[in-house]
Amino acid sequence: MREALVERATAETWVKVRLGLDGPVGGEVATGLPFLDHMLLQLQRHGRFLLEVSAKGDLEVDVHHLVEDVGITLGLALKEALGEGRGLERYGEAYAPMDETLVLCVLDLSGRPHLEFRPEDWPVEGAAGGMNHYHLREFLRGLANHGRLTLHLRLLSGREAHHVLEASFKALARALHRATRLTGEGLPSTKGVL
Repeated sequence: MREALVERATAETWVKVRLGLDGPVGGEVATGLPFLDHMLLQLQRHGRFLLEVSAKGDLEVDVHHLVEDVGITLGLALKEALGEGRGLERYGEAYAPMDETLVLCVLDLSGRPHLEFRPEDWPVEGAAGGMNHYHLREFLRGLANHGRLTLHLRLLSGREAHHVLEASFKALARALHRATRLTGEGLPSTKGVL
């Protein structure tokens, strides 16, 4: 089973993530930040993962620490669940539309962490449930750095924060689903290692 259970505690947050790459789809999600829960449920449903997340954070300060640390812990769980990556598809891409919004996510489970995402270039207005596109960057940075993947996220159209954030999580989910499928036998690299 390609599954992992990771718990991470700091002075600011406590996060526990259970991730099953081959399902069954579902799992309890409770972070204390309802909009983040909504986004993680998008990741669960559209990634077709078993994803359980329990978390607490210093929300009286800001949502930043919690959102970032959930991304970090999810990245650690992804890395563990993938193991050495034998048979892995490795690459994934997906577009996700939501009304006026269109997002593209392309990723490589390469073992080389890199995030290409510039929220300052996104003409997004406001926030949704306390989260904005800068918080999305922190979530993605934690995921990419600790999951050791290369991740590109592009906003092709859209301005409304809720739509932009939700389409981003849906595109990420679908790209992750594609990249994590088992489609071969060996390591998907000419170097012989990911």
